[in-house]
Amino acid sequence: MEGARPTLGHYVVAYLGVFLLWLLLVQTVAADELILGALVAGLALLASGPRLQLLAGLRLEAGAPLALVRYFGYFLTALVRANLDVARRVLSPRLPLHPEIVEVETGLRSELGRLWLANSITLTPGTLTVDVLDQRLRVHWIDSRPAGGDLEAVTERIVHGFERHMRGFLH
Repeated sequence: MEGARPTLGHYVVAYLGVFLLWLLLVQTVAADELILGALVAGLALLASGPRLQLLAGLRLEAGAPLALVRYFGYFLTALVRANLDVARRVLSPRLPLHPEIVEVETGLRSELGRLWLANSITLTPGTLTVDVLDQRLRVHWIDSRPAGGDLEAVTERIVHGFERHMRGFLH
């Protein structure tokens, strides 16, 4: 997936995303704001130029929006569970902590996919992505004891759920 070029569809998605952001910020659908928003979205797209290569990691398929919604549902569930776990550890200092930097493997081929995965892991309390090395991510994990140094077990525990849902909208 490295070196893949974005298609016209990727540019349309980026344009519509910037235009939608404009509408959310101005909170009106007045004609002058729509025209200005369309111009600003176009200029932002032109200014982004080579950085839009990152968008080649998006899947532009009919099921992608539903996969994105399912991912956010999974992410929110993981977020609540992780917050409760960390809160339990803070409120019960006797619970053992085994912090460690572990490596996990990802099957996501695109730069955007690995970036999204790294951020999902970091946003979940108890884990922090510290480095991305090709198909591996280094993650600081608050309690590595359940899986130890076993790469497959750590990957399954930290990455599998996120990846399963991301594959519907990312490469």
